[in-house]
Amino acid sequence: MEFLSWGFIQNIFLVAGGLGLFLFGMKVMSDGLENMAGDQMRVVLEKTTSNRFLGIVVGAAVTCIIQSSSATTVMVVGFVNAGMLSLAQAVGIIMGAKIGTTITAQIISFKIDPIAPLVIFIGLIMYMFFKKSNTKNTGYILLGFGILFFGISTMGTPLKAFSEYDGFKILLLSFQNPVLALLAGLIVTAVIQSSSATTGIVVALYLSGVELPFRAAAFIVLGSNIGTCVTAMLASLAANRESKRAALIHVLISVIGVTVFGALIVAFPGILTWIQGNWRDEARQIAMFHTIYNVSAVALQVGFVKQIVMLVEKILPELPDENAATKKLVFLNPGIMQMPAIAVTQAHRELIRMGELAMGNLKLALEAFYETDTAKATKALEMEDTIDFLNHEITTWLVRIRGLKLSEADMERLGSMLHTVSDIERIGDHAENIAEYAINKGKYSTVFSQPAVEELRILSGVALDAVKLSLEIFKSRSITRLPEMDKLEEHVDYFSVACVENHIQRLQDELCDPRGGVIFTDMVSDLERCSDHANNIAYSILGNQVWSVQRHRLIEAHK
Repeated sequence: MEFLSWGFIQNIFLVAGGLGLFLFGMKVMSDGLENMAGDQMRVVLEKTTSNRFLGIVVGAAVTCIIQSSSATTVMVVGFVNAGMLSLAQAVGIIMGAKIGTTITAQIISFKIDPIAPLVIFIGLIMYMFFKKSNTKNTGYILLGFGILFFGISTMGTPLKAFSEYDGFKILLLSFQNPVLALLAGLIVTAVIQSSSATTGIVVALYLSGVELPFRAAAFIVLGSNIGTCVTAMLASLAANRESKRAALIHVLISVIGVTVFGALIVAFPGILTWIQGNWRDEARQIAMFHTIYNVSAVALQVGFVKQIVMLVEKILPELPDENAATKKLVFLNPGIMQMPAIAVTQAHRELIRMGELAMGNLKLALEAFYETDTAKATKALEMEDTIDFLNHEITTWLVRIRGLKLSEADMERLGSMLHTVSDIERIGDHAENIAEYAINKGKYSTVFSQPAVEELRILSGVALDAVKLSLEIFKSRSITRLPEMDKLEEHVDYFSVACVENHIQRLQDELCDPRGGVIFTDMVSDLERCSDHANNIAYSILGNQVWSVQRHRLIEAHK
């Protein structure tokens, strides 16, 4: 009947509330750290070399900063999806993330919960009453840190009370079975999607005085290292083949490490005895086990990176035309929403892809026009549907990403992207117009004079160069080539005026077909507009304010 007593029910509420505070505190602390270091993390990961050891250091450092190996791995999956990291580079960073995640248990194992309320108060004051973003983020981190330990403190007394119940003792003893303990750690981590949190809960049990057998705790921690793979697997579902391979690498590294280390513990129980002998505090023992396991697992596998990559490539072989220009997003998927720092980069990559499709379609439409090739023109019209689809989907994603916690620089960058996606879509529209001219040209056997064709070819070449250069500038975000963009834009504007004047003269001299003349002027207008949009794309890297000034300058120049 003790299970029906009000005291027992009240203890359940306290444990549930304390656990909620613990998990919420971890989330708040992680978000604050990520907001403070998100931009720097992205830059560091983007510049990671193929040196696996450097990758391990970077992965460990980033995970120590954001307190989440799952978030780091999701970031890596996103970079692999974007083509910024190879699988070999991803392996090193994932290995490093497994080492970095151990810092959470080490921090929690310090018995500082008595000062948790003071930490919460200081963090709240900094977050609510200071205006500087760095100070507010620091306060947010302290707030999460304090809530985390306050949650542990809240759970302490009721957990100790539970440990006196026979049913609870039987449950803890059942975890002496390594398989059950492993499954418990795996399932709990898969649900809460954080091995750091699972390990932290185990440490909190020890801090509360619950007598959980050390062997059982060790296997729960091992299980959590497999369960944490769920987050990366989910993030890779809607991504490309390389991203799925990166997520699978995470699974393989974890399974291999757990299998080897678990077998060693069973075969040589003295490993756990040695840890218990060197660290007397039980909470510190499990924190040190977590660290020793992950460091050992990485040391065991770091020499087999190439073999791991080859195995994954055999399990998930390349599919033909996987990144074909179909109506789908390649670089944007729900998984990136867990990592705001990478979401902006992914959106940038998707915009580049859309721009390259639009440029390719413009080139195809021009070929169809000059070759009077109806098949190419039809293909260009079909491709326009894909570009329109990308325009709608990317715009929707940009709006969603703006709702995340981003730095001021990323917010400004997203604002300019919203303009850029429209400019790219308009280039696609002009390509569609040119494809329709090609079809009408063949349908009505429209004839153009030789000078008119030569002028259009020259203008087409310069306009295409402008679009190509604008995408290169947008991709590299280098302002040094903007003067080159200005020269191309001026060339297009000047030559467009010359083309129209020459066309009027040919009409007066009756040297061209009036029906062809209408298409000629429309073509000149479309190509000139393509150059204008290209200029907008190039100048978007300067941000919303400067972009607006540049746009105003262009409007004034065309009045």
